[in-house]
Amino acid sequence: MPMKPVRLPASATNALPRLGLFALCLLYILPGLIGRDLWKTEDAAGFGIMWTMAHGTLNDWLWPHIVGLPMPEHGPLAFWLGAICIKLFGWLLGDMMAARIATILFFLLGTLSVWHTTYLLGRRLEAQPLRLAFGGQPEPKAYGQTLADGALLIYLGCLGLLLHSHSTSSGALQISLVAFTLYTAARFFEFFSWRAAIAVGAALGMLALTRGWVVPLSLWAGLVVLTALRERSKVLRMMVATLPIALLVIALWTFSCAQIRPFNSSPYDAWMGWGLHQLGAPSWDALKYFLKYGIWFAWPAWPFAGWALYAWRNQRAALHIALPLTFFIAFTVIILCNPYQEDGLLLPLLPPLAILAAFGLPTMKRGAINAVDWFSVMTLTASAAFIWLGWLAMQIGWPARLAKNAYKLTPGFKPEFNWIEFSVAALAFAGWIALVHWRISRRPSVLWRAVVLSSGGGILCWLLLMTLWLPSINYSKSYAGVARQIAAKLPPTHKCVETDVGPAQRASFAYFGQVRFAQFDGTQCEFLLLQDNNRRKNEAKFVTPPGEQWQLLWEGRRPSDRDERFRLYQRGS
Repeated sequence: MPMKPVRLPASATNALPRLGLFALCLLYILPGLIGRDLWKTEDAAGFGIMWTMAHGTLNDWLWPHIVGLPMPEHGPLAFWLGAICIKLFGWLLGDMMAARIATILFFLLGTLSVWHTTYLLGRRLEAQPLRLAFGGQPEPKAYGQTLADGALLIYLGCLGLLLHSHSTSSGALQISLVAFTLYTAARFFEFFSWRAAIAVGAALGMLALTRGWVVPLSLWAGLVVLTALRERSKVLRMMVATLPIALLVIALWTFSCAQIRPFNSSPYDAWMGWGLHQLGAPSWDALKYFLKYGIWFAWPAWPFAGWALYAWRNQRAALHIALPLTFFIAFTVIILCNPYQEDGLLLPLLPPLAILAAFGLPTMKRGAINAVDWFSVMTLTASAAFIWLGWLAMQIGWPARLAKNAYKLTPGFKPEFNWIEFSVAALAFAGWIALVHWRISRRPSVLWRAVVLSSGGGILCWLLLMTLWLPSINYSKSYAGVARQIAAKLPPTHKCVETDVGPAQRASFAYFGQVRFAQFDGTQCEFLLLQDNNRRKNEAKFVTPPGEQWQLLWEGRRPSDRDERFRLYQRGS
C-alpha cells in the first residue's frame, strides 16, 4: 500500500470556533443583499421571474416568464423558491429583499454541503494521516472537522462565487445543489444504502429543474462509472435508484405542464432544446475560455486542488480524491463541449475544487504556505486600500486623476457620506489588520492557516465594495432611474406596452416603474418601448423607427451606459 503524504500532530487540527465560522458566513452573504438595487443581467431577470410568479396564477408558476417574456430554459425550481419567499415575507421586507431570503437559503445549503461533504470524506480511514511513532496524531473526527473548515474557507474565498452567490438567479441555487449532490454521493459511497442512492437521485432531479438537464446527466454518468470502479456490485443500485427518482422529480413539473397546458402550451420543448444547445463538439475556443477565465474564477481553490492531486497521486483511488475529481472531470467535459461561453458555466466547478483543495492543505510545506500568505496580504491589502482611495476620491475629489476617472464612469452621480456604511467598512478593515497581525505574530500550526487570509481578504474587499462603493455601483448598474422616467411618461391607466427590451430591463421596468407589458393574449398595445445599441462606431445598430403612426414620447438611457438607449412611442389616432 503506498505511503500516505500526510504526517501531522493533533495540534494542527484545532477547528475554527463555530460562532466565528457562522459570523464569517454572515459577513460574506449579507453585504450585497442589503441596500442593493436590481443589477442588470441575471440578477434582475431572475427576480423578474420570481416576482411574476408571486403575483400571478398557476400558469405563471408552471411557465416561467418575466411579465410576458417566456423564460423556460433553465427550469422553475429556483424561481419557485424565490416566489414563495416573496409570498411569505414580501409584506414585511418588500418583494426585492424577500426574494433575497431565498438567495441566503441557497448559500446556506451550499456552505453546509461543502462542509459536511469534506467532513465525511476527511474522517475516512484512507484520508487519515500517518500514525506517529509516539502517538499524538489527530483523531478522525477532529481531522475531518479541520479539513471541513479549510474547505469552507476556500469555497468562500473563490472569486467566481462572490457575484453569483448574491444574485437572485438559478446559478445561485445550481452551485449549492452541486455541493448537495456531492454530499449525497459521499453518503452513498460510505453506506451504499438505497436511502442514500434515492437522495442522490432527488438531488440530480432538483438540479435538472434548476438549470437544465445537461449537468445532472453528466454527473449521473460520472457517478455510475465511479461506482463501477469502486464497487461493481453496487452499480445496479446506483442506476436503478438514482435515475428513476431524478426523472420522477422532473416529471412533477413536466407532467403538470402537459396536463394543465399553461397559456395553451408547454415549456418542455424550450427546456429540452436549451439543454441540447449546450452540447457540441469540443473546441479550441472553449478550451481558451476555460483556461483564461477559470484561473481567476476558481482562485484560490485550483492551486490547492492541483497540489492535492500531486500529493495524493499514489492514492488517487481514495474516495476523498476520486469523488471530487469525478465531479470536476464531468463539469470540464461539459464546458469544453459547450459552444457558448458564459460565467455560469464555471460555477459548478467550485464545490468539488474547494473540497479537493482542502486535502492539499495537510501536505503543503511551510514555505509554500508562507508564500501564499504573503501574496494574499500584499494583493488583498492593496485592493482594499484602492477601494478606500476610490471612495475618498469620490467624496473629496482627491486624488484628482482617480476622481476624474470615477466621475467619467458614473457621470451625474452625486456621492453622499453615510456614517453607517463608513463605520461598517472601517470596522471590517480593522478586523483585517487584526487577522493579519494574528497570522504573522502567532504563526499557528492549524491546517486552515494557509487559506484564512485569502478568504478573509476576499470577504473584506467585497464588504468594502458593498458599503463604500455601493451607491455608485447601484447608480451605474441599476435601471431604477430609467424605469421611473418611463413611468412618468405613461398614464397610470395605460393598458400595455409592446417592447423588444431584454429580460433584465423588462423586469426592472415592470418592478420599479410599474410598466405593464404585453402578455400572451395578443392584445394590441397603445405604447411601444424600443431599445437600441451603439457598441461600435462603425457597426451602429439602431432600431428602425416604427412608422408614422407612432409618435416619440421620450428617449433616454442610464447615464453610465453610452451604448444603450431606450425610446418610448405612443400609437397615433
